[in-house]
Amino acid sequence: MNCENCSSCLLCSGQDVATVLRLVHNLIHEEEDEEDKPSQKMQNVGEHGQMALLGHSLAAYISMMDKEQLRKLTTRIQSDTTLWLCRLFRYDPNGSTCFHEDDRDGLVKVCRLVINARYEEYATEGYVVLNTRQPVIYQSASCRPGLGQHLCSQLGLPLSSLCTVPCNTLFGSQHQMDVALLEKLIKEDINAGKLPLLLIANAGTPGAGHTDKLGRLKELCDQYNMWLHVEGVNVSSVYRYWSFMSLQAATRSDSMTLTPGPWLGLPAVTAVTLYRHEDPALSLAAGLTSSHPVEKLRALPLWLSLQYLGHNGIVQKIKHATTLVRITNIGNMSRICTYIGKTFMLSKSQQGKYCHGIDVVELEDEATCVRFSPLLTAAVLGTREEDVESIVEKMTELVFVMSSTMSLREDFREETHKRSPSLRYINEFAWPGLGVVRYEMQANGMDEDRKKQEQEKINTELLKKLQDLDTDILFSTGPEFVTEQGCIFVGMVTDDVDVSDLVDTIAALGRDIEESGKLLQNMTEVVRKGILEAELQLQKANEEKLVEEGMLRQLPVVGSVLNWFSPIQSSIKGRTFSLAAGSLDSTEVTYSTKAQADRPSLQDTPISSSKKLPGKIVPAFHSHSLW
Repeated sequence: MNCENCSSCLLCSGQDVATVLRLVHNLIHEEEDEEDKPSQKMQNVGEHGQMALLGHSLAAYISMMDKEQLRKLTTRIQSDTTLWLCRLFRYDPNGSTCFHEDDRDGLVKVCRLVINARYEEYATEGYVVLNTRQPVIYQSASCRPGLGQHLCSQLGLPLSSLCTVPCNTLFGSQHQMDVALLEKLIKEDINAGKLPLLLIANAGTPGAGHTDKLGRLKELCDQYNMWLHVEGVNVSSVYRYWSFMSLQAATRSDSMTLTPGPWLGLPAVTAVTLYRHEDPALSLAAGLTSSHPVEKLRALPLWLSLQYLGHNGIVQKIKHATTLVRITNIGNMSRICTYIGKTFMLSKSQQGKYCHGIDVVELEDEATCVRFSPLLTAAVLGTREEDVESIVEKMTELVFVMSSTMSLREDFREETHKRSPSLRYINEFAWPGLGVVRYEMQANGMDEDRKKQEQEKINTELLKKLQDLDTDILFSTGPEFVTEQGCIFVGMVTDDVDVSDLVDTIAALGRDIEESGKLLQNMTEVVRKGILEAELQLQKANEEKLVEEGMLRQLPVVGSVLNWFSPIQSSIKGRTFSLAAGSLDSTEVTYSTKAQADRPSLQDTPISSSKKLPGKIVPAFHSHSLW
């Protein structure tokens, strides 16, 4: 088998290092060669990021060391990293750590730990003991989507073991867990013979970054002997002694998950779960610790990076991210109305420099919002204060333009209705621009399918003409999330736009396109009928020629001899086809007029005599043309 010609086959002879690296380079940058896709530049990881990358290479190298030497080295690396993280985030100095790739795995293993601790016979009897008292895991309605389902799937628990606690509706933040309702649910579960097992609290919800009342939740967990687990980006701020009391309570939780990779801009660094538990056997059974030294090498990239940054460098990076949030009060500006959110989303797709670090999220109570979360992006992207100021400036412009657009939407709708039935206003509530319109062609009696096709052509041509206009208004077919097709979406406008003139322009251009189409269609029909008539006339002329000249003259050899000895004056005339009239006319008038124009005058023509040479016949030649 010849493998050399197959790019997906493993080559028999192997390849050198340079060739393999070139292949990797091409795979990384292959999408940049496509014209429709913008160029994606890789982020500059910096020296601290390079330390993390170096850690992955060193981990592979160290794994080949002698077992005893490897055990000592990995124990030192994990113990150092654990101590540094506990001190940095003001956690229990006797706490333990679990390093995991998926940031949900730490919580899964913590749940296994709690199940082993609360059900003494679980290690021997397994899931059968859970039937005596069904365990219940509580989570907030604002937690990250799919987290509870993932836990139940990994733990082998039914979804009935998951209790989602609503957020506040009357008092407090609408994104914080309702503590009073939580306590009510706990009491109901206890009365139903269930076992409240674990509570997942948020220190920075995924959607809006809100922090639950961790202090009150910790008291509730202590009261009902529940395990409190805390996660969220705001956990990174507990290093400050002057941080909010709600965040300080996170340090008293039974476990919490950290994601130092995005916080510090470290590529491919594992997530870390800090937890406090005194029984190492249960931790081993839950998978929080491992007896294999190689597993502990997961901490090596973070160990190297923390030493490179130092305490001050780590604090400075997190402090820089929190400072970016306060610039020009962008935290308040992020909670804007639905139309502003969707407007910024459209602006993102058009201007790439505003794409990184900015998200558009759907919140149940606040609709569509713009989210800026520098704790997750600033360290990786290298966001600076001037970058945030540019974002705020852009958002301010969008708010002004959007306000103008909103004030003119009703005028646009009314002006469109005035030009009915030529223009039809489309109610597309998801579109943040001035409005959506469709040109309706007037074609009574036309087949519906054909009418739909012709109307689509007209609106496509109309959109092209509108886009060619010298104006700042954006005309498009709409984004992917809209439902209407074959329409013209009018973008945002400023308050100096004359809506009446704009609608008049749309209607006039559409009418011109429709009339041009009708003219072309009529001309096509006239030409088609004229061609058919011309074919009939030519066929009739050929039949007359056959009758006049006879059959013999049509034979190739005999006809030439007869025409030589006995010429005949043909009655076939030239023909010309008029595209304007769609008719076939004779060229006799044309040639006679041209002959008169070309004939010289008598006084200019010299008189001469000609003689017929004996024995020769002078044939008569007749000119005729057929077009």
